[in-house]
Amino acid sequence: MSVAYLEKLNPEQRRAVEHGVREKGCAPSTPLLVIAGAGSGKTNTLAHRVAHLIVNGADPRRILLMTFSRRAATEMTRRVERIARQVIGDRAGVMTDALTWAGTFHGIGARLLRDYSGQIGLDPSFTIHDREDSADLMNLVRHELGLSKTKSRFPMKGTCLSIYSRCVNAELPIKEVLNTSFRFGNRCGAAGTILGRLGYSSSQ
Repeated sequence: MSVAYLEKLNPEQRRAVEHGVREKGCAPSTPLLVIAGAGSGKTNTLAHRVAHLIVNGADPRRILLMTFSRRAATEMTRRVERIARQVIGDRAGVMTDALTWAGTFHGIGARLLRDYSGQIGLDPSFTIHDREDSADLMNLVRHELGLSKTKSRFPMKGTCLSIYSRCVNAELPIKEVLNTSFRFGNRCGAAGTILGRLGYSSSQ
């Protein structure tokens, strides 16, 4: 088989791409950890690795390819198709379409949670809020409780979110977090109320 598509790689990149892959054989092999800095060709190497696996018979539906952004995931898949097309022609498009596990870390994680939601007690239609969404929700509750118009200034939505996150991540009671990490003193009760409305009990 021609491996002309690998000729532009440097020796280290090619070693990573060909690791554990024999011609027309992609049986499971030992793991490989690659440590590479900025500008070392990581994206190009990964794209070649996936293409090399597909060209040698690996089932693309069993390849997990994760990146940090959707744009990067899309670009990676395009590169894989472009590289594979040099060897297997028009079939490359069909093969890369089968890369159903290519995406972002968050996207793949959310998909796994939905796929196994029934086994872990989650509603499969759950919604994931980013930090901005969560802060807006905090602000809505502040307004509903009349805390945005009190004489003594109540913490802003970003601070409320930080308090809530600290309670959940550290598994500490609200009062303890307020006294030790935020020092709100006599405002503990109001803060405990708003956090309780969002599902975190002040008795925890």
